[in-house]
Amino acid sequence: MIDVENQLFQAVATALRAHFPSIYVTGEYVRSPASFPCVSIEEKNNIVWRNGRDSSTLENFAEVMYEINVYSNKSVGKKTECKTIAAFIDETLANMGFTRIALNPIPNAADATIYRMVGRYRAIVAKDGENDFLIYKR
Repeated sequence: MIDVENQLFQAVATALRAHFPSIYVTGEYVRSPASFPCVSIEEKNNIVWRNGRDSSTLENFAEVMYEINVYSNKSVGKKTECKTIAAFIDETLANMGFTRIALNPIPNAADATIYRMVGRYRAIVAKDGENDFLIYKR
């Protein structure tokens, strides 16, 4: 299995923390974050990309999909804060070769005072050595 979740998380979390110093970034879904603003980054799908198979190995490429949750609890401007963070993530992932397949505000069932946006991104990835991954582009 081609597993690039840790590398992707580290790249995005490092960029977020550099741009938004007080941001809390986690690799797991949280219903009600402990601190704000908050971003969760989760791999939601990882399947063998059939077009990338050859006779020597079963898996040369994987199609991955990541879900990003952005949370803000500001009393004023929480929607703007979420959109600003989501736009930064969108640009970061686009520069890595990911395609946004969804980005929507969604009610936060655990606490209605928290504004939440959910984005989903996909890419075809290949393993390159032990610690890096490549995005397949046509």
